[in-house]
Amino acid sequence: MTDAAVPAPPEDLRRAKAAARTAARRLRAGLDPAGAGERLAACFAAAFPALPAGAVVAGYWPLRDEIDVRPLLHHVTRTGGRPALPVMQGPGLPLRFRAWAPGQALRPGPFGVQEPGPEAPELVPSLVLVPLLAFDRTGMRLGYGAGFYDRTLALLRAGGPVTAVGIGHAAQEVPAVPHDGLDQPLDWVVTDRDAIRIGKD
Repeated sequence: MTDAAVPAPPEDLRRAKAAARTAARRLRAGLDPAGAGERLAACFAAAFPALPAGAVVAGYWPLRDEIDVRPLLHHVTRTGGRPALPVMQGPGLPLRFRAWAPGQALRPGPFGVQEPGPEAPELVPSLVLVPLLAFDRTGMRLGYGAGFYDRTLALLRAGGPVTAVGIGHAAQEVPAVPHDGLDQPLDWVVTDRDAIRIGKD
């Protein structure tokens, strides 16, 4: 995978995103995580009741106070899908995805994120679960600022259809996320309360 250089956003947008991230981190840190992962999995199952057999679903290993996506990944496995987890190549580069199954050992990658080792086969997902700090009803997502998922989704979409599903708590919804043309929109948002198909609800 290759990736073109991404210009820095204007300073006013940079400040707006920084302020929004601070508020979103504070809000998420105060949420009660009890049972949220199981409710999230149930909402995903209702929104995607019949994934194609062998469909590759790219998830991620939850970090700090992110909602626990692991019950959802277990559901994908039980229903015939193929979970994958992201592997970081380096700053400014898109993510790659390697196969993962429940119980498979992981190793720490950059930023302390758990990743499959190089022995796990690389997969190209048709559905990507995207972590977030905040989201709005137009499908815009506030990420962590490094641009990994925006670059990755742009690259995947250039190669064919892919569904981007934002993952978070319902309480992380905001009226509007500051963004520009480099921010990749989501197709769905699935939370611990409901599933939102962007442009349909």
